[in-house]
Amino acid sequence: MFPATAHQLAALGERLHLARLRRRYSAESVAVRAGITRVTLARVEKGDVGTSMGAYVAVLRVLGLQSDIDGIAKDDQLGRKLQDLDMSVGRTAPRRSARNFPSAGGSKEGQVAGPGKGA
Repeated sequence: MFPATAHQLAALGERLHLARLRRRYSAESVAVRAGITRVTLARVEKGDVGTSMGAYVAVLRVLGLQSDIDGIAKDDQLGRKLQDLDMSVGRTAPRRSARNFPSAGGSKEGQVAGPGKGA
């Protein structure tokens, strides 16, 4: 895990913790409403990198902050620039045609028989 990522998650956890306290919600009530354990909630509020994204989303929902998720990766500026420059990467390699591979002396060795043709 990159240090910057760990720092971002720790800051998110702290913000969620403060949001819970401002609402005067107990850890137990948030955990129950989010469908997670108090231990998992404590991990979310610490920004634990091994905690599932689903746990973070569930806590955001309980705190009424679920709309904040809609902004994540919403405006993919780099991707749009690459798309505009037509720098897309093909999904598969180009197909090779049979004419690129000359047969040795016209023998049928190595050729696959088509449907209805005997080998």
